[in-house]
Amino acid sequence: MTYDYDLFVIGAGSGGLAASKRAASYGAKVAIAEADLVGGTCVIRGCVPKKLMVYASKFSHLYQDAVGYGWSQVESSFDWQHLVTVVDKEVRRLSQLHISFLEKAGVELISGKASLLDPHTIQVGERKITADKILIAVGGEAVKPNLPGMEFAITSREMFLLEEQPKRLAVLGAGYIAVEFAGIMRGLGSQVTQLIRGDMFLKGFDEDIRSGVSEGMKQHGIEVIANVIGQKIEKVPEGLQLTFSEKGKDVDSTITVDAVLVAIGRAPNLGGLGLDKAGVKVVNCEDEDLPRLHGYSVSCAIAVDEYSRTSQANIFAVGDCTNRINLTPVAIGEGRAFADTEFGNNPRIFSHETVPSAVFSQPEAATVGLSETEAKAKLGDDAVQIYRARFRPMFHSLTGAEEKTMVKLVIDKQSDRVLGAHMTGEYAAEIIQGMAIAVKMGATKKDFDATVGIHPSTAEEFVTLR
Repeated sequence: MTYDYDLFVIGAGSGGLAASKRAASYGAKVAIAEADLVGGTCVIRGCVPKKLMVYASKFSHLYQDAVGYGWSQVESSFDWQHLVTVVDKEVRRLSQLHISFLEKAGVELISGKASLLDPHTIQVGERKITADKILIAVGGEAVKPNLPGMEFAITSREMFLLEEQPKRLAVLGAGYIAVEFAGIMRGLGSQVTQLIRGDMFLKGFDEDIRSGVSEGMKQHGIEVIANVIGQKIEKVPEGLQLTFSEKGKDVDSTITVDAVLVAIGRAPNLGGLGLDKAGVKVVNCEDEDLPRLHGYSVSCAIAVDEYSRTSQANIFAVGDCTNRINLTPVAIGEGRAFADTEFGNNPRIFSHETVPSAVFSQPEAATVGLSETEAKAKLGDDAVQIYRARFRPMFHSLTGAEEKTMVKLVIDKQSDRVLGAHMTGEYAAEIIQGMAIAVKMGATKKDFDATVGIHPSTAEEFVTLR
């Protein structure tokens, strides 16, 4: 049978862009559909605009820190409208850049929302298109709980486009998005209250990272209310009134703010894809008590094998819609591995082992490999050796700020192999990126010990831990 395209990609985010360009480089006829700006979550409403706002938020601390080094105090002011305007301009520039990359690669961009009609047919607007292979790369979407007044709340998507800076902000959530925005807005001068369901941030991260970030956020003036369940949001003359209940208290509490950011998590964006028409299986949809997104439980994801193949042999899926590891470089890696396998005569899988990640919180955190808890659960308490240092970084020896840096290695006693490296503090992401190479290669503690440190630096602490 003759098809319109060898490959049709649904979603022009990180995974879809990488896969389409790689497949086209092998001579495949490729089209990609996108209903939003090209670039996906990372470029439009995630990594890129968020990191720019992180940079902006740190200047307030630098003005204060400079005094300890002899600089006079600065009476500064911040222009929110300027920041959101220039960030949006940069986002749109990058989106256009990605469009030009598609053009150079020979990939046809089709604007509009795509849905499956059958295993080989896609509809975009009024147009019906056929393809030999289909790749779903639609990413994820922010989730809101099913509570009264949630229409007044915003998600990370809207944070970048607010016309006015909320002077009082409530953040619901304890994951990396919630933690990052709390730090950003506090650094930009907002009064921030963060409400979390448990007693600590960043579930799943190493405990020393969790405690280090928690302590640092409180040190920076973020009010944290733990063990809280949100109840409702109401519009009042003073702003938005958030009602919540605290464990162990019989009476509900309220706070009044200018904006409520809901950052309780993201879910695969499966709505309107026509997965059932194409026979594409979804998994982890059993929990009916969870919030729903476009009719799906938020735990639902497209089921794929190690080659990103769905239950339909010619349909594949990569990135956040598969809910494996929801990171931009992972989606890119999955997309390229798919293209190499299906169009490049180079069958391979993308390894999800030892993937580094960072939280651009304040203090910053980064990690690669196993946490202490994971390592001990896997090997046993007595089989794991921990090396850890916690100290005030040299930069703050003159500022007087109570900032702390933590570096940590998790070691397999029997093999001496480094199972995990973790850090909180300035430049954690930059440093752990280098550590990730060593961990991925199977470096041992003796290898670290034999490496000469760069002095004075924070990174040298990883090779001087005893």
